Amino acid sequence: MSMQRAVNVIIMLCLPMLAAAQDAGRIFPESDTSKIYTVGGDRHGVSFFRKVKHEHVNYDTASAVSFDKFHSAEVIYSYMRRYAKEYPDLVELYEIGRSYEGRPIYQMTLTNKKTGKATDKPAAFFEGNRHSGEVTSSESVLWLMNHLISGYGWDAEITKILDKDAIYLRPINNPDGHNLYMNTAQSNRSTVRPYDQDGDGLLDEDSPEDIDGDGRILRMRYKDPKGDYVIDPRDASGRVMKFVGAGKGDYKVVAEGIDHDGDGRVGEDGIGGLDLHRNYPENWRPIAESTGRGWTQGGAGEYPLSESETRAVFSFLLTNPNIYVVNSMDTSVPMHLRPPSTSKSEDRMYPEDLKWYERFDAIGKSITGYEKAGDVYYDYSNGGSQPLFGHGPDFGYFYYGAIWYGDELWDNGRPKEDLNGDGEKDELDQLIWDDTENDGKGFIEWKETVHPTYGKVETGGWDPKFFRQNAPSKFVEKWAKNEALFNLEMIKHLPELEWKGLDVKKIKSYKGDSVDYRVKITYRNVGKLPTALKQADLVKIVKPDRFNIEFTDTVPRYKVLDSTLNYPRGQRNFGGFAPVVATETVRRRFYKEVGYAQGESDNSLEFKVRVYGKGSLGVKAALSTTRAGILPEKVFIIQSDE
Repeated sequence: MSMQRAVNVIIMLCLPMLAAAQDAGRIFPESDTSKIYTVGGDRHGVSFFRKVKHEHVNYDTASAVSFDKFHSAEVIYSYMRRYAKEYPDLVELYEIGRSYEGRPIYQMTLTNKKTGKATDKPAAFFEGNRHSGEVTSSESVLWLMNHLISGYGWDAEITKILDKDAIYLRPINNPDGHNLYMNTAQSNRSTVRPYDQDGDGLLDEDSPEDIDGDGRILRMRYKDPKGDYVIDPRDASGRVMKFVGAGKGDYKVVAEGIDHDGDGRVGEDGIGGLDLHRNYPENWRPIAESTGRGWTQGGAGEYPLSESETRAVFSFLLTNPNIYVVNSMDTSVPMHLRPPSTSKSEDRMYPEDLKWYERFDAIGKSITGYEKAGDVYYDYSNGGSQPLFGHGPDFGYFYYGAIWYGDELWDNGRPKEDLNGDGEKDELDQLIWDDTENDGKGFIEWKETVHPTYGKVETGGWDPKFFRQNAPSKFVEKWAKNEALFNLEMIKHLPELEWKGLDVKKIKSYKGDSVDYRVKITYRNVGKLPTALKQADLVKIVKPDRFNIEFTDTVPRYKVLDSTLNYPRGQRNFGGFAPVVATETVRRRFYKEVGYAQGESDNSLEFKVRVYGKGSLGVKAALSTTRAGILPEKVFIIQSDE
């Protein structure tokens, strides 16, 4: 019996006692002192795994943040708590939701609180680790967090950003999956909610296992008359396997583990399987449908937003519509990935909005060096061969009207050059790169072990966590930093408003009794993005830019002409007159919506007012927008000498 199986049997006997203890104290397995990691949920397979400390992961908080290794969830949270304590004027840390297993999901708001509330400013939101094993994305959010906080007050550009904008950072949206990934050999991708991945009616019944006990779940190869692999004759080291077809090879190559359900496959139904990136309401499709002829989407969940982790994103965004730019990051392609996910860009997107996405595509590639940038449907899915439903980028643009990317970090170690000169860029070149640049840590040498079913087998192959799915720790900062710098560049495009001025023109006098004036108040969007995308206006996630006007006067009376300003609801309309004596200060409130200001452009409010007698008419103006924040009140004076 393997070590893993022996541990599972022992723990099954202790299940009631352990479950009761966990429920009573809410001590999650990553924080207890046992050697066993227990996963929540009722499943047909095991929920207990030996704890592992990976060499690529830092499990202890240091005096300063470094990116030579990945960080466990608790270490990331400890840095967030430290920042909140040390920078109270910049940082707000809070719990934004709870995971499937009940873990808190932490989020940070970064802005200079002395320059205004976060909700009164243009904003960006960056999220990592929606997919549990794609932890490079968490490191990118942490890198940006550290870069912004440490740069404030020292770097003029960062200081300006945090003075005028709000940045929301959620490094780990799936803490259940992150902790399972970092503390066991399991290489899960989804949430830990039990799920039937292989369609046999059983939940999580066939998790892969660490047969050789080295803390990794690798590949197994073993001799078999019906084998479909041979050792690639081009590889003198004997590491690379070549598929040659059923019955034509010497070896079977499968996942490390045991065929628990007897279906001839190993490790095909491990922990979880739902996909938080298929759980959004825009274009959601069910996992199965009744006719057998409609579109379906694997991993979609029972219904849109069925998963608490997705709802935590959805609810926050809908209650904070000042958020304009989003990147919810994954691994590994790499690619700057954006909507649409079910059609070509030009078929569904407003041309003016698409131009912004194409601009960011180009900016992203110039910063990160990714070869690909574009939409999910055509550029990612091989010309529309595989649409994705319930996808985050589609929700982000079509439902929420934002610039929303779902970028993929890390290149899976794909070779960029023909290093051995054989005319191909393939796994042999990958090996050369790993040996020369990665100290040979990406490929684990085949070694013999005993399998309870197959007898003698060899385990080995590419490291599934820190080569295939994520960058090796030696390279994590490069990938995290470059992606963070792309996100920072998107922040720099947020709209930014400033008052430009007042223009008053006398248009008519009435025999010394009164004068009509045309008044024009102008503001400028000095930022690059407009105050709203066209799609945002279409779905009414935003309101048009709105002037709020309040008159203060020493003139006997005045009248707003031609309904050029509107009265707020509930305010009585006295025919536009303010019948008062000259010494009394009177305030009258009006408003006017003026559409949206394009980037680096002016927008104005014009109205006509008739002023009776001599004196000054003060015009107190404020500007309110959904995605560009607010402009504080400014008083303009109309002086009447008639």
